[in-house]
Amino acid sequence: MPLWLYIGAGGFIGAILRYWVSAWIQMGGITFPLGTLGVNTIGSFILGFVLYLSEFKGIFSEEARMFLAIGVLGSFTTMSTFSYESLKLLEQNQIMLFLANVVATLVLTLIAVYLGKILGTLW
Repeated sequence: MPLWLYIGAGGFIGAILRYWVSAWIQMGGITFPLGTLGVNTIGSFILGFVLYLSEFKGIFSEEARMFLAIGVLGSFTTMSTFSYESLKLLEQNQIMLFLANVVATLVLTLIAVYLGKILGTLW
């Protein structure tokens, strides 16, 4: 099967998971975009785990790595949504929520990739 089909199938799954997980996390009608922060953090952790397992342990084939990393996780994480929601907070003059969202997203996703790396290398 061509590599692009693996990536496309993963993208289909990741997009649906993003919708479900983000909506589940965001329940409650709060202004802060917790759903986006949640999927970005979860996706960053899983990406770190998968890529470091692949790199150091050789666990995943190229097809599996592309399916998971580019397909599933590429459509599961939401950088464009993060940027849009951050800009909307800024436009609504919610400076503290804007700053909290930007800082929390950067810090938590970097920590999540690092923790995924640790788990992947220790596995």
